[in-house]
Amino acid sequence: MQDLFESQWDLYEPLAARMRPRQLSDYLGQEHLVGEGKPLKRMIETGRCHSFILWGAPGVGKTTFAKLLSHQLQAHFLELSAVMSGVKDIRAAVEQAKQHKMMNAGQTVLFVDEVHRFNKSQQDAFLPFIEDGTFLFIGATTENPAFELNSALLSRARVYSLKKPSQDIIRTGLERALNDSEHGYGKENIQIEARFIDAIAHAADGDVRRSLNLLEVLVDMSSQEGDFQQVTEAQLIDVLGQSYRAFDKGGDAFYDQISAFHKSVRGSSADGALYWMARMLDGGCDPLYIARRLLAIASEDVGNADPRALQIALNAWDVFHRVGPGEGNRAIAQAAVYLACAPKSNAVYLAFNQAMSSVADQPSYDVPNHLRNAPTKLAKEMGHGEDYRYAHNEDNAFAAGESYLPPELEGHTFYQPTDRGLEKKISEKMAWLEAQNQASTKKRYDDH
Repeated sequence: MQDLFESQWDLYEPLAARMRPRQLSDYLGQEHLVGEGKPLKRMIETGRCHSFILWGAPGVGKTTFAKLLSHQLQAHFLELSAVMSGVKDIRAAVEQAKQHKMMNAGQTVLFVDEVHRFNKSQQDAFLPFIEDGTFLFIGATTENPAFELNSALLSRARVYSLKKPSQDIIRTGLERALNDSEHGYGKENIQIEARFIDAIAHAADGDVRRSLNLLEVLVDMSSQEGDFQQVTEAQLIDVLGQSYRAFDKGGDAFYDQISAFHKSVRGSSADGALYWMARMLDGGCDPLYIARRLLAIASEDVGNADPRALQIALNAWDVFHRVGPGEGNRAIAQAAVYLACAPKSNAVYLAFNQAMSSVADQPSYDVPNHLRNAPTKLAKEMGHGEDYRYAHNEDNAFAAGESYLPPELEGHTFYQPTDRGLEKKISEKMAWLEAQNQASTKKRYDDH
């Protein structure tokens, strides 16, 4: 039998096959199973093996681990694919394993890929030979074993769940392929930007094999530039297509678009807001991210110039949840247009920031006695709430001349409304209130 890990690889073999790890230390991810002290690592180290099922998404390393284990055990490796095999193939594999055992030639590993595709009777065919040790059975499945495998097989084989590798792990695999001079591209001097590697890792969506396939196609498309093969962004877009545009949502391009969207609404450009919103949605942005940004804009940039903006933004969010993306996206677009056309004021935004800065920069002034709560007799004896004027008992429900700031901040103004939209009315009301305060203060001065 040809050694699975021979050093001379077919030059026409796919990159993913050439880069398959040859030892456990090269295996990417699955630290919860192959990390120090973890079950599959202990199995390899001790050589005390049991039959098991590897459950995980495509490209997470199920076949790779089976081959690594077989190589580590120096076992005879047999492989079946339930997609292309039947009872005849199962019998042939069993017979081969029996002969190997009779010759005392070591252990046999039978790896069955897509084992869930075998029917109940086909799965049952493995049972007696798992029990008598004819072979070490390793099944691989992308489906939940509890639903797709019969209980008899599950009772004889443990199930290990493999996780999707993170983008960092996939990036490590891609960089290894680029730098490996024996099986990868190390000798070919490929020039590819780091952000392109990130885009491939993102597009692979946890599938190591797919990431290497994408890299291989991209390198094949790259152009020769002197002694180097240069990978361009145009080539990357050709290979990744929509996946690349979706990748932008995690990078600088996405945040540039969000910035353009926010500034378009702030700048009262409905067309700009719609364009950048469409660009973000086309790139895979979550519509609710845009809805959240509109809520922030309604408070920060529209403010009290049009308080309805905040409610309209909330309504758009609610519509999206009730009717889904189609009509929901349109509701968010409606809110974006409304906010763009609404009068603008950042007066509340500035006032709140000033109030926060004032609190941070100054001492914690005591609450004036007349504003303190007086729930007990002792509190009343201490003067809490004394001379407090209940606004509803005053003319126009306003206690002219009453002070609501600590004495040290008396006369300080945080909120200064603009003369735009409803805030113009608010400004007029505040001017009237200030006039009443001044009149009350003058009266008290004249009375004394």
